[in-house]
Amino acid sequence: MAVHVYRCPVRWSDMDVYGVVNNVSFLRLLEEARVDLVWNLGPNPGDAFLGGGSVVVRHAIEYKAPLVHRHAPVEIHMWVSSIQAAAVTIECEVREGDTVYAQATTTMAAYSYEGRHPRRMTAQEIAYFERHFEDRRAIGARS
Repeated sequence: MAVHVYRCPVRWSDMDVYGVVNNVSFLRLLEEARVDLVWNLGPNPGDAFLGGGSVVVRHAIEYKAPLVHRHAPVEIHMWVSSIQAAAVTIECEVREGDTVYAQATTTMAAYSYEGRHPRRMTAQEIAYFERHFEDRRAIGARS
């Protein structure tokens, strides 16, 4: 299992009037990390799960600590917790060292943009996501 780590910049504009990273901005940070995870899935960067068609069908975020603007990037740790014929679930932790700012789950479904219908994932897509698979329920809570 390989946890994918994306070092994500936190921009001044990500903060809200209360001086913390806004919930909508958290979704953007997670999107940047997710794109980084799947970008090199295919033979040509960006043309696999993204170009082959996929849609986000579910997001869930649990906020653990306030995140504020900083010059150093925050780390987003990602792994796959579920692989189905037409969907993949990606778990994320937004963290710095032992401080976890948020834990998130995103489910993406393979989708044919051309035909406007769900599609099955290819063997290549499944094999790629299997390299990032970890069932953390079997070994306890998230680290």
